[in-house]
Amino acid sequence: QVQLVESGGGLVQAGGSLRLSCAASGRTFSSYRMGWFRQAPGKEREFVARITWSSGNTYYADSVKGRFTISRDNAKSTVYLQMNSLKPEDTAVYFCASGMSAFSSYDYWGQGTQVTVSS
Repeated sequence: QVQLVESGGGLVQAGGSLRLSCAASGRTFSSYRMGWFRQAPGKEREFVARITWSSGNTYYADSVKGRFTISRDNAKSTVYLQMNSLKPEDTAVYFCASGMSAFSSYDYWGQGTQVTVSS
């Protein structure tokens, strides 16, 4: 029902910045909130940030607080993740996800975009 496509990943030096985008299509009216997650090799998937479409309320993992900013463009059905002061430990595949309500698990996932931070 909802398709998500991430873009903007790449290779950056430590201390640099990247801006990820997640474009949503399909039955986007069913989406209540959007989240960013990441998974490094050999590690479990971890939560990064989330945002509510209507209010713009945000929440961040402690590991990225103060460095990353999640935002949305409702008209374009697009969510962004601005990543500053990147560290090598930020290296991972980054996924965006869509949730149907404030209480539900995330229901739809993108295929991911690779972020690599070199030291």
